[in-house]
Amino acid sequence: MGSLGRRALLRQLVHLSLAASLAPWQLAQARKPIGWKNWSGSQSCLPQRRVAPDTIVALQQLVADARGTLRPVGSGHSFSALVPTDDTLISLARLPQFVNCHADGSATISAGSRLGDLGAPLAEQGQALINMPDIDEQSLAGALATATHGTGATIGCLSSFIQRLTLVKADGELLQCSATEQPDIFNAARVHLGALGLVTDFRLQNTQPYHLVRTTEWRPIEDILATIDGLADRHRNVEFYYIPFSGMGFTDVQDITDAHTSSTDKLDQNDGAETLKQIRDWLSATPRIRELVLSSYMKSLDKEVSVAPSWQNYATERNVRFNEMEYHLPRATGLNAVAEIRAVLERHFPEVFFPIEVRFVKGDDIWLSPFHQQDSISIAVHRFFSEDYRPYFNAVEPILIKHGGRPHWGKLNNLDRHQLRQRYPHWQDFCDVRAALDPTGKFLNPYLRGLFG
Repeated sequence: MGSLGRRALLRQLVHLSLAASLAPWQLAQARKPIGWKNWSGSQSCLPQRRVAPDTIVALQQLVADARGTLRPVGSGHSFSALVPTDDTLISLARLPQFVNCHADGSATISAGSRLGDLGAPLAEQGQALINMPDIDEQSLAGALATATHGTGATIGCLSSFIQRLTLVKADGELLQCSATEQPDIFNAARVHLGALGLVTDFRLQNTQPYHLVRTTEWRPIEDILATIDGLADRHRNVEFYYIPFSGMGFTDVQDITDAHTSSTDKLDQNDGAETLKQIRDWLSATPRIRELVLSSYMKSLDKEVSVAPSWQNYATERNVRFNEMEYHLPRATGLNAVAEIRAVLERHFPEVFFPIEVRFVKGDDIWLSPFHQQDSISIAVHRFFSEDYRPYFNAVEPILIKHGGRPHWGKLNNLDRHQLRQRYPHWQDFCDVRAALDPTGKFLNPYLRGLFG
């Protein structure tokens, strides 16, 4: 059995296990409360109820009857405090899951679907997502609610592909909205943080199935910074990573191709992260030797080339857990922040080994999108999940803010409502729509109440 076959078998086993484990969601209100943690373990709560309705009618009734705070939860891949509540957590995983493609190149998809489960059914119906992030474990609802994105200077975040959505309001009623039907609600709901209600399905603009050729190449960081803008203009998907204390990084470049599926030998990124951790443990007290070892090793690595259907080439398995902060900076000036972050990191934080990740995203017109009216460079920093991320993130964040950054809604940040209001021209418009749809604040946990009141 090949690696793809093993992954498919593993995915089936995971889904069966998840299905079997959903019963406690329904029964939690009658038993001792069951705790919840996100993927990295940085967010947790002990809700009184965990519910997972299996029909839209049951979902509507649960929402209408809910007392206290009601928060939706997907796969737990957000690092910010969007989910935690002591009251009720609600999962959409037991609702009927569907992918219905339309003749105009769009598809209506259930909100509880996982991104990684969409590629095959879309391909069978002659469609593909226009872009994907580098992790595909997220639920569609969670990814769209937080403006999750891939990379590509001419491609927007996933929320920019929404044509229509169905929302369960605080009173349990269903509401459909689009650019022409309830347009203000549509502009708020495309990136809504779960603060307006629960979305049950989305209609997304898609494209025809396509293959990508992905080229990964190791290069000195100075060469990458000098050429990355040009690469981003010439290729469909471009990103790069800088490896701390190495002077080296690698570029990932992808383009549509007619070539058949193939691949050279590839470096396993999870093994790579473990190796970087070992080198950190051995050589953190001698940064010059650390850089010599890492740079010598990375200069010996061959270029990697893989050709696969888009949905198989975008995402990589991330089994080494971490916490993450990511900001989206104006493309015209954003790269200036990378050198400053590198200097702070390598001067004060020898314990850091996770790469700095840099991607490109096209601007959009969505009210709470971090890419609102701004072509962006996204810069992400990471810390190993069991280590204290706060000193490092707190040192890097002022650099990202200084360069005009807006935080990714699903990643860690320290901005308050006053700072965020200054960065979003339609902040008050969003608050007005939110208050009209949910006047009692049923969908506001402490974090969101601090943002929207």
